[in-house]
Amino acid sequence: MDYFAALKSFVRAAELKSFTRVALDLSIQTSTASRHISDLETDLRIALFNRTTRGLSLTEGGTVFYEKASQLLLQLDEAREAASSLNRNPAGVLRVTLPGAFGRRHIMPWINEFLAKYPDIEIEAIFTDETLNLIESRIDLGIRIGSLKDSSLIARRLAPQQRIACASRDYIKSHGAPSKPSELNTHSCLAFSRTPDKCWYAERKTLKNLHPVGKDVADCLVEETTDSSNAQIEALEQITISGAFAANDSEALLEATLGGLGIALLPSWLIQAQLSAGRLIDVLPDWDMRITAEAPSIWAVYPYKKTVSSKVRTFVDFLIEKIGNPPYWDTNTPRQ
Repeated sequence: MDYFAALKSFVRAAELKSFTRVALDLSIQTSTASRHISDLETDLRIALFNRTTRGLSLTEGGTVFYEKASQLLLQLDEAREAASSLNRNPAGVLRVTLPGAFGRRHIMPWINEFLAKYPDIEIEAIFTDETLNLIESRIDLGIRIGSLKDSSLIARRLAPQQRIACASRDYIKSHGAPSKPSELNTHSCLAFSRTPDKCWYAERKTLKNLHPVGKDVADCLVEETTDSSNAQIEALEQITISGAFAANDSEALLEATLGGLGIALLPSWLIQAQLSAGRLIDVLPDWDMRITAEAPSIWAVYPYKKTVSSKVRTFVDFLIEKIGNPPYWDTNTPRQ
């Protein structure tokens, strides 16, 4: 038995709960994955999985074995990373998830330059607005927008996420513009359908964002408990909104706003060209607007390891340099 191959099959089976998915993930036959588990069970003289028509679940012995085996593979991976980091040229396949609209507009334009600079790296980009489990999906890096939740991931802030309350000239001509956030409840507001409630939040542009660009933070540390963060939350004004249209896609909301359907809170990275051209108007320029109480940002997140992969570190550093601080889309600065 190839014990190393069997351990990899076992750990992935515990995480994916399916021999078929293990086979696809490891590029082996389903029968090979099944045989690996059978060989391990014979060697250990215990059943590692409960097998049902619904899938696989770990037995008590399997759970104990998984905890040790997964750590062993992680340590081996870290050892390889530590050794390969001595090579100054980052290399290997970088699997990264990207939010659809942001990834297309502000990550893809840089990929050519990055790959030309680091020819030993290959990139596999997965475009999705869903929050994938990076470890289960074997993903090296995720680009995420919003407020981070507690987890075992490490995060680096790429940029603040600024939303702007905007409307088309035609809408303002027909319905007027709000002079303060509380007047939004008298307008047709175009909502992001993933918003947990029918509320928007407003804050005067006076307080600084708490998370510096480029700094490593653990997700579990992102939810600040300092007096300054509490004061920031308390300074928010909450507005209940209503409107005839909602969507789970920011580009769809942009089209609806340009069409005069109402006022939307759209990210500055999406609408800077329309604002500059006068096709959209910032109706509340003295206010920071958001769809959640927490101040959102754009993050690069990756699983915790003692040694950060050189390909991950290199790509994140590259993005931070290209985006700039403040980000180029908030300063009308052309891409460099």
